[in-house]
Amino acid sequence: MKHSSIVGGSTASRVINCPASVNLVAKMPPQPSSKYADEGTLLHNAMAEILDHGLAAEEVLGMTYKEHVLTQDLLDDKILPALSKLSELDPKGEMEFTPEVKVDFGDFMPGVFGSSDLIGRLDNRALILDWKFGSGVLVEAEENMQGLFYAAAAMRTPALSWVFDDVTEVDIAIIQPPAMKVWRTTVKRIKQFEKQLIAAVRESKHKDAPMSAGSHCRWCAAKPLCPLMTGAVDRMITTQLANINPEQIGAFLTQAEIVEEWIADVRKLAHQLLETDIKVPGYKLVAKRASRQWASPDKAIIKLTALGLELNELIMEQLISPPQAEKVLKKHGLQLPDELVISVSSGSTLAEDSDPRPAVLQIGRQISDALSKLN
Repeated sequence: MKHSSIVGGSTASRVINCPASVNLVAKMPPQPSSKYADEGTLLHNAMAEILDHGLAAEEVLGMTYKEHVLTQDLLDDKILPALSKLSELDPKGEMEFTPEVKVDFGDFMPGVFGSSDLIGRLDNRALILDWKFGSGVLVEAEENMQGLFYAAAAMRTPALSWVFDDVTEVDIAIIQPPAMKVWRTTVKRIKQFEKQLIAAVRESKHKDAPMSAGSHCRWCAAKPLCPLMTGAVDRMITTQLANINPEQIGAFLTQAEIVEEWIADVRKLAHQLLETDIKVPGYKLVAKRASRQWASPDKAIIKLTALGLELNELIMEQLISPPQAEKVLKKHGLQLPDELVISVSSGSTLAEDSDPRPAVLQIGRQISDALSKLN
């Protein structure tokens, strides 16, 4: 669904902190989409279909958006965990809700609107829910301006008045599989946010609208034109290049190799400490991306030939991989039997605690260490 070019859920933080950015962004050409954004749109569309029409999750398999297809992996990694978290919010299935709904501020802010992933009501609480399917930094729910934007706009949308009648509390939930964050706030806090937003939109129309740099700049399309950004670059180039000693830079490059090796060694040491259950504050070990392998190559050959595949389709120099077999089976209108395949991670890697992936358990190493002590 199209979003307001003035301010929307994803841009509320930027507009409140830097009203001047509205006019700057308007001067920029349309931003091209990315494969990550397109995959996110596909997953949002799938969730809307499931919830709007009461479908089983498996019924959206094969759903497409642009060049992206909803695969079994996406279903297992994103859709099913998201639905599971939604069930935690509403374990008895009593919540009334509407998915993928347009919200706006009416005459209070003409032309300002957005699309909320899910708005519902359970008992005396309203719920504003946002799906986040990216695997980057975990998004926090507390004081989340995107959630506050949708809540404030929903309260101004006549078709959603049933959600807020006599409501005293509002839950803003972020479901980012496999994690969920919920922040319980009040109608009063949402109205305070609305006043901030209205003031910022009004200021954005002035020629000398306030401008500031900060974390809200991260996704701003106007960075190439922003005087704060370009001015900082100009000052750095003007004042620093004239004072640079080329011989010193050469020495720095020599030292850089040493520093890079030191950084690699520190990471390696942290990995070793965590593998032996010694905590490293702020870090954990997570599993590397798992690859699919045959549970038993011999059984795979027997089962796949029984399905009608020829040996020359299965064995080149060696038995083809599960993904390759999947492509061959697809040509014959067949599916790869699940019991033939296992997912095996190639090991663990260092990650910050904020990484949404769960920490790996060192059970195997602990058992091995215990057995070595018995020998």
